[in-house]
Formats: sequence, structure tokens, C-alpha cells
Amino acid sequence: MSDPATQVLLVESDTADAVLIQASLAGTGETSFCVERVTSLASALARLGSERFDVILLDLTLSDSQGIGTFEQVFAVAPQALIVVLSLASDEQTARQAVQRGASDYLVKGHVDGHWLPRALRYLIERQAAHDELRGSEARFRAISDASPLGIFVSDAQGGCIYTNAAYHKISGLSFDETLGTRWSRAIHPDDRQRVLAEWGEAVRGLAPFQTEFRFLQSDQSIVWTRVNSGAMSDGRALHGRVETVEDITERKAAEFVLQAAEDRLFEERERAQVTLNSIGDAVLCTDLAGNVSYLNLVAEAMTGWSYKEALGRPLAEVFRIIDGNTREPAASPAERAIRQNRTVGLAADCLLIRRDGLELAIEDSAAPIHNRDGRVAGAVLVFHDVSESRAMVLKMAHLAQHDFLTGLPNRALLTERLAQAIGLAQRRHKQVGLVFLDLDYFKNINDSLGHAIGDQVLQSAAARLTAAVRASDTVCRQGGDEFVLLLAEIEQPLDAALVAEKLLEAFAAPHLIGKHELHVTLSIGISVYPADGNNVDSVLQNADTAMYHAKACGRNNYQFFRPDMNTRAVRRQFLESGLRRALKQGEFRLHYQPQIDLASGAMNGAEALVRWLDPELGVVCPEQFVPVAEECGLIVPIGRWVLREACRQTRCWLDAGLRVVPVAVNISAVEFRQKGFLQGVAMILEETGLDPRYLELELTESILMQNAECSTSVLEGLKAMGVQLAIDDFGTGYSSLSYLQRFPIDTLKIDRSFVRDITIDADDATIVSAVIGMGRNLKQRVIAEGVETREQLAFLRSRQCDEGQGFLFSHPLSLADFADLLARGDVAGMCAR
Repeated sequence: MSDPATQVLLVESDTADAVLIQASLAGTGETSFCVERVTSLASALARLGSERFDVILLDLTLSDSQGIGTFEQVFAVAPQALIVVLSLASDEQTARQAVQRGASDYLVKGHVDGHWLPRALRYLIERQAAHDELRGSEARFRAISDASPLGIFVSDAQGGCIYTNAAYHKISGLSFDETLGTRWSRAIHPDDRQRVLAEWGEAVRGLAPFQTEFRFLQSDQSIVWTRVNSGAMSDGRALHGRVETVEDITERKAAEFVLQAAEDRLFEERERAQVTLNSIGDAVLCTDLAGNVSYLNLVAEAMTGWSYKEALGRPLAEVFRIIDGNTREPAASPAERAIRQNRTVGLAADCLLIRRDGLELAIEDSAAPIHNRDGRVAGAVLVFHDVSESRAMVLKMAHLAQHDFLTGLPNRALLTERLAQAIGLAQRRHKQVGLVFLDLDYFKNINDSLGHAIGDQVLQSAAARLTAAVRASDTVCRQGGDEFVLLLAEIEQPLDAALVAEKLLEAFAAPHLIGKHELHVTLSIGISVYPADGNNVDSVLQNADTAMYHAKACGRNNYQFFRPDMNTRAVRRQFLESGLRRALKQGEFRLHYQPQIDLASGAMNGAEALVRWLDPELGVVCPEQFVPVAEECGLIVPIGRWVLREACRQTRCWLDAGLRVVPVAVNISAVEFRQKGFLQGVAMILEETGLDPRYLELELTESILMQNAECSTSVLEGLKAMGVQLAIDDFGTGYSSLSYLQRFPIDTLKIDRSFVRDITIDADDATIVSAVIGMGRNLKQRVIAEGVETREQLAFLRSRQCDEGQGFLFSHPLSLADFADLLARGDVAGMCAR
């Protein structure tokens, strides 16, 4: 059969031209044409509205329409037809314009002949068919591409993007407009970029296929793991570009990371595991219908101890030996149940796999029937994995939930449970229960001066001594920080608890040897006894804690039994602590200043800043009442920082006012001095207030400096480098080494008031004071005697050539206003009788 004739609509008003064209197309070539002629645009539009034509030969000069508008109206109603414009030689410009707007081509009237016209139309028809086929092919490609879960990135020979599909947009987080003209490597995670581009460059240079895995970093910082495959587009002579397929493997990667720690061997066999197990890292063992082993993967080989070759054909019970972890009896085979019941079954809980070498592994598994093509059961597949680590972790977590991670001792939760049990048992047996609450004295100083690593070792050493000092039936618990609790179950009398406390104090008399450090740590111990000191867990614990704080108040390194009146003290301590916190926020602290007098001239050479708390209910509270509480609750550091800043600020104000200002001394506590950043804090306060450092003197006690003499030397030298003056306060009460005293850059020694008080009646005190004055003179250090209250004391100090004095004989601590008046008067020589 011949092909159907090509339907041609000739739109031509010129009869001569129309006859010529019709004659040219009347031949009997390979393609036959059926030509219908109309002479106006209106007729053409009517015919095109009712019938489909393959080719339209359109004259743009008609009786009812002329120019490019003629083409546009025809094209609007027949966009799929092949439109050839018939143009006069003088109007080719309009014909070309029609081609630009959608016409297939144009012919010049007067140049049409019977041989050339049919061939030209056949060529245009074939070209149109090829173009339609290409568009259809592209449409099919785009539909297939957009339906694919794989991302597709097509680049030209220079590497610029010319096409991406919807999956690629989702994976990369980039739109088509964002990818067009860019390179595929744009979205690679920065941490993967160097590796991937190196691999890419090597593959491109060799025109080899490329495959790798890396992360895409989307604009919202989301990470998508991908596998990329790339191949070249080449016609054998030239490279036209490359195609990259991008697979989202985020979920598989997540599964791999979870299993990585326990299943490294699985990753060595990743490709095989993907094919057989769809990327899960479990052991796989298959059996036939008779229950004989037909397959093991590498993980199964390792877990059972049987190689694939050795296990093949052996009974499942021989290769896969499982027992109940509780009864130690053989467990039922899940594979047999799966075959018999024709369904997926799970292994009983707490099952153990006995490996070929006898090692036991805790496992979890499931078994499913394998069917043949007829749907009949042909065997079973077992999927199992080692859960030994996870079960061990569960046990470890259960232990950690009730034990302290640092010392391994029971924690507060376990103590509370055991105390409740002990109270219940003691109640039934008419016994008593002792609770010993203890705290390591000044432990914070060790942490601040030597660091938490040393502090942790001290806690471990303390835990070992506590455990060794009690019975196996008793419980030693770490309450938290440096607090420990001992539960003494079923004691006969409170004296039993006292004996334990004395044993503990004796055990802690010896130093703890931590590295190169020899650390002395004492205990403050509080004791409560059930039922005398409480009939429930909370009250017994609270009262032992209260007794411990009373032991601290009694000088530490002792034990105290709970007494009801201690609660009153505890309430007062809590009242003071909350009051101190309020005082810091609301500015209730004030500084008073006590002059320091040159004993030879009577002039005021300095002053000591002394903090007072102006409580709205208690009135003026002296440091002796609130400083110990501030040290215990950690408020001494912010209070000390306030004192230092306020003293510097006020001194700067006096200088700005033109007063004759003297250096001001500020006491520094041990906690402040050991605080990290203390040196920088002093420098910052001096800078903030604008005070010349020579107007500031810092007073530190001997015990502070000697706790860690090497560290103290470093800090003191830093302060000295700033220009700050340094004094040792309460000198003579500590245990200074003369060698260190020479090394410390000290300006002033302050003789403690306890020696000055009795110098006129106690020969020993007089000798000590004289020795300190002489030592200060030899070391070229200024010596100040504190607590000078009588003229006899003053005369003695003058006779020994003591430099300065401070005490009530000269002046009580003065308020800010009174001290400013003193500075304003200028002449303070009368403060010291000559």
C-alpha cells in the first residue's frame, strides 16, 4: 500500500501563481500531494477550523489581509501544520520575519518550478517529522528523567550544566536556574570537596567512568549523602559532555554509622552485604527444607565460628547452637518454627549463641520462610546480630544510674534506697541505724590551686580510705562534690557511730600522695541516728547534714552528733546566705577605712579597707559573722571583687578631688587568690577605675601563700609587675618558710594582733614581735603592728623601731564620710602621741 497523500492548503489570490504551484505538485513522485486552494484569509481560517492540513502554502498578500498579521492568524489556528510562506522577491524581509515567528520556510514567487517544489516540500516534511520525533523523544526523556528517583546532571564539554531533573533539585537543594551553567561539584560539602575533585580529575583525564560517595551541603545546612556515577558522552571522535547520576543514600549511611562501631567487618564486605541483605549488617544463615545449612555470609561465619564451606550441608543445630541464657537449656530453633508455621518468627529473649570455639554471644534474631517460585516453603533464612555490647551497656547504664562515675561508690539515689531498707529492717528488729555525713575540709582550695584532675584523684583516694574503714555490710556513698555519706546498718548504740567517726579522722591524718603532691585533707563529720534523730529517710539525712555543718563551725577536723538546737543555727546560716545574695544585688555592703600610722612621725601612711554589711533587719554585720558563710556558699569571690573595685574607685575619686591620698590595703581571701584569672581581674579593675597601682596594697595571709608556694610566687610577681604593693597579713600565725619569704616580692609584714595584745606582759609574745620587726628590717620590708590599743604597746613598738601601727589607739575604722574628712584636714600627725 502507498502512503496517504499529503494534504496541502494553498492560500493564493493570484490565479497564475496558484496554477503554477498546483501543476508543480501534481506529479507522481514518492510523495503525492492533494492540493486545495482558497483565495482569502477568511476562507483559509474557515477550512483550517474544520479540517486538518499537513502543509499550508501561504501568500501574505491577500485581498482581505496582508503582511505578517496574515501569518500570525493562520499560525494561531494551525500551529502543528507545516507553514511555507509565498513571498514576492521584493518582500523577503516579511517572509523572514514569519520564519522567525514559527513558519517552516518561505518560497519566492517566480522561482518555483515543477521539479524543485515537490522536493523542497518533501524535505521540509521530513525535517518537520524529524523535529517532531526529536521533541517527542525529549519529552519522553524528561518524563522518564523526572520520574526517576536518581538525580541527573548533564554537562556540556566544558563542564557547565545544561540539564538537571527534579530528583537532582531535591537532593542538591538547588533549582534548575541555580544549576544552569554551573559545575556539578558546586554543592559538595567542603570537607569532601578536595577528595572528590581529586578522584574526578583522575577519571576525567582518562575518560573513565566515575563513581564515588560524598555529602551534599544544602543552603539550609542540611546534609544529604549521595552516590554519584558519571560517564562521558562521546561520539568516538569528540567529547560532547558528561552525565552524572546522583543517588540519595542518606538513610543507608545513617544505618551504617549506627552499626559502624560494632560491625567494622561488615563494611569490608559492604558490596556483598548490599546485594544479599539490602545494606543491613546482620549475619545471614539459610537452610533448606530439611534444616541443613545452605548459606552463611561472612558475618554469620564470624559469629558461629564456621566457614561457609565447612557449614554447608550440616544440620542447623550443629552450626547454630543456641541456648536459653537463664536456664542454659537448648533453645527451640526459630528456623524450624518459621518453616513449620510458614511465617516470620523471632528468637526468644536472652538467647545465647554458642560459637564453635565455645565463646557465648548474646544475640537477637528473626527467621522467615523461603519460598520457591510455586509459593511453597523451600527453607528458611535466619537474620541475627550480636547484642552483647548493647546488653552490657544496659547493665552498665543501670549501674551508673545508682553509682558515682568517679569513685564507683553508690550515689544518693542508691543510698536513699538502702537507707529506707535499713530503717525498715531496724524498725522490725528494734535496732538503730547510723548515718555519717562528712565533707572534705578546704577541698575547693585543692581544685582551685592544683586543678580538677588532682582534685578528682583526691576524691578517689578519700573514697578508698572510707571504704576500708567500714564493714562490708555498711554503705559508703558519694553525695556529690566533696561530700560523702556512710550508712551504718543495725548499730547497737550511737557510740558505734562515734567509733567509726574517730576511725575516719585517724585514717585521714596521713597525707594523700597524689603525684608529686603530699596533700593533707581533714574531715568535718556529722552524725544522726535513727530513730532518735528522725523517723524517715529525709529527716535522718537532713539532720546528719546539719550536724556536719556544725562540725565545720567548730573548727573542722572533728565530728558532731546532731542536736535539735542545731536546726536553729542551720536556719540562721541559711538566713545569712540568702541575705548575702540579696546584699550583693541591692548594694548593702559598705567600706570603712582604718588608718595606718607611722610610729616615728605620727603621719598616716596608709589605710585598710574593711567591709561592713548594712542589713535592713540586722543592722551593721561585721565580717566575722558573715565571711565564713560567704566562703562556704561561694559568695566570697563576688564580695571580694566588689570590695577591691569599690576601694579602687573611691581612692580614684579622692585623688580627683585633690585630697592627700594614702595607699589603701584590701584583704584577699584564699578562694579569691586561687581563682582562675585573679591576676587579670586585678588588672582589669585598675584599668576600669583609672587608679595608679601604687595606691593599692593587697593583703594575703601566710597560709594562702604557702598552700602552693610555687604558684603563689608566680601570681605575686605578676602583681608586683603591675606596681601593686603586697603585704602578708596576720604574720606569725602561719607556717612560712624563710626561704620562700625571701623569694616572695613582699613589701609589708603585718604582725597579728594576738601577739601585740600581750607584748607588755608576755615575754614570749614580746620576743616574737621583736624578732619579726628585726627580720622585716633585715629583709627591707615595712612592718605594721595590728591591734595597737594602749600607750604601753605603742611605747614597746617604738622602742623596737617598728615602722607602723594600726589599732583603736589611733582610730577606729571610719565611715566613708569621716575618712574623707580626715584626708581633707591634711594634718594627721596628732593621731599618734609622741
